[in-house]
Amino acid sequence: MRSLWIGPPLLLASASPTRRLLLEAVAIPVDQQSPEVDEREIEASCRGLAPDALATRLAGEKARAVSRRNPDRLVLGADQVLSCDGRIFHKPQDRRAAESHLSALMGRTHVLHSAAVLSQAGEIVETIVDQAQLTMRHLSPGAIALYLDMVGERAFTSVGAYQIEGYGLHLFASVTGHHATILGLPLLPLLAALRRQGKLAL
Repeated sequence: MRSLWIGPPLLLASASPTRRLLLEAVAIPVDQQSPEVDEREIEASCRGLAPDALATRLAGEKARAVSRRNPDRLVLGADQVLSCDGRIFHKPQDRRAAESHLSALMGRTHVLHSAAVLSQAGEIVETIVDQAQLTMRHLSPGAIALYLDMVGERAFTSVGAYQIEGYGLHLFASVTGHHATILGLPLLPLLAALRRQGKLAL
């Protein structure tokens, strides 16, 4: 079978199975390598940055870290920041934090800022960022508890304490934005960037 990808597999600077699946779904072969960067330390050094810029900085640090170890490969770094009324949300550490996240977001519209950065030989060659807007329903404490009972520790793996591709969809009144962007990868503009880099035959 003919391949639309040109060259060695894209090197994803992440252990994320979701991002890998999104790329493989559009016939992009992927290798993965952990960037081993301290995201909280990077964020602390970037206080005052707008959410788009923060997501881009985090994605860029991941991409460059892996690219420096693999200078002959095209490396993709990605990150996502959730903002709501001027507040930045991080992945909850435990159930109490997840309850706090959902309580703060319910009845309000928040923005997911998803960034992707391509790096080659330790240098950034493409920077992409996209946004999605999500409005969460008003939820009772009982509804929040039920949801967290259903998803368990998966609530701790995303910045909003939800996975919209699963049970989390029940939490929302409206969603605007590309599905892949919501899942943490601005896929449509990324494909355009990969074409500019000569990696796609289609």
